[in-house]
Amino acid sequence: MAESALSTLAALARDVDRRVRGEIPSASQLKVEAEDVQGLALRGYGALREGCYPLLHIDDAVRARAWLGSLVPRIAPGQPAAQGTAVQIAFTPAGLAALGLRADELQGFSREFLAGITGPHKSRFLGDVDESAPEHWQWGGPNNPEVHAVLVLLAEDTPRLEQLHHELRAGWSTGGCSEVRTLPTSSLGSNEHFGFADGISQPAIEGYHSGSSKQHRIKPGEFLLGYPNEYGLYTERPLVDSARDRFARLPLDPEGTPRRDFGRNGTYLVFRQLRQNVPAFRQTLDALTKNSDGSSNEPAQARLAAQMIGRWPSGTSLIEAPYADDASKASSNEFRYHHEDPHGLKCPIGAHVRRANPRDALEPRPGTESSLEVNRRHRLIRRGRVYGAPLAPGATDTEDRGLMFVVLNANITRQFEFVQHSWLVDPRFNGMYDEADPIVGARADNHFAAPGDPVRRRCTGLPRFVTVAGGAYFFMPGVAALRFLSELSS
Repeated sequence: MAESALSTLAALARDVDRRVRGEIPSASQLKVEAEDVQGLALRGYGALREGCYPLLHIDDAVRARAWLGSLVPRIAPGQPAAQGTAVQIAFTPAGLAALGLRADELQGFSREFLAGITGPHKSRFLGDVDESAPEHWQWGGPNNPEVHAVLVLLAEDTPRLEQLHHELRAGWSTGGCSEVRTLPTSSLGSNEHFGFADGISQPAIEGYHSGSSKQHRIKPGEFLLGYPNEYGLYTERPLVDSARDRFARLPLDPEGTPRRDFGRNGTYLVFRQLRQNVPAFRQTLDALTKNSDGSSNEPAQARLAAQMIGRWPSGTSLIEAPYADDASKASSNEFRYHHEDPHGLKCPIGAHVRRANPRDALEPRPGTESSLEVNRRHRLIRRGRVYGAPLAPGATDTEDRGLMFVVLNANITRQFEFVQHSWLVDPRFNGMYDEADPIVGARADNHFAAPGDPVRRRCTGLPRFVTVAGGAYFFMPGVAALRFLSELSS
């Protein structure tokens, strides 16, 4: 039942039969094996305020596998919770090949992962053009050294992060790996550089998280390989011959073949370094909201910024508080769009958060469970962190600052790429015709329509506030799969 264009007629017939009989995945199929999942897929690690991302190249496979074997005990799983520090690791296709996965085994990964994020067609599709084109990236592009792995290092304070980084660098330096570069982050705060709370609306994984409403509760197979997804299917994943797994680290294929499931409890990690042009954002807001005498109107700037985002700086949705921020409602996340605000009079149709997660606003049958069902098939787990120093009010500079955008999903095409292309970049989103996302849209002459009294405000000639400075697709294996990789023989 692999979710693939190459599914056999027999698999399709079985799926039809299951749907006719009304079968649904059992509780045991949905129970997440948290002790084998790298913790980033299940936890935000908000208490670990400091972090960095070393990018590595594998120079010697034998030594690199030995180093990986020594690293595995330090990997933080979903359970038990990490204390003080957390270490995670993920690999590009080239990195997995360098460690010893064969070409036929790599073919079990999705085509999007294997093709990568930098091809010319992919760049146009994602909006990575002009100054965001991979040729201009600081890392991950065709003009940069090849990246094989990314480490996620998190700690509760700066001294512990520096110690952790120092210890691990000593290990990989003698363990057959070289450091391409390390991406720093700023101390984890509640707001990103444009001034808004980030990471508020996260999906809950059925079989692990409890207490979430049906609107946000998503099948584990949408984020982790080896589990049924929202279609009741297993997303395609890499399998290996049992003979390759000398110590039987990997589980058997749940679909009944004699092969071992390398993908189970793994996830695809999409990593993009997004540079934020804060001076341009502030200057644009000021220019668009000046009083008739040419003076600045700070309340109008704040309202227009909130309309572009779809939330106030506290994180409160414009659906809950359309005219002024109300921090007491910042944690309210059960709202929907269609019945509360079908025409975008509270929260504009083109606002960033309304595009990134339309909830019940899209066809088929907006406002119904059918619309929410479609939405659940495009959700993302976001684990981003800011980098660079905050820009003081009224100041301007050229310092590099932005967001290390990290998302986890099981199907890159249907989740990250769909959201990026069809909801954020597409100017025809939800009945519009000339508006890309006002914050991350890939247009240098963008437009945005905001509701107003007595008439709406149409903002034209918006510059591009966010550009891409690097990126790659990674696979984050489960803990057992990491042990398997470390024990491969050439």
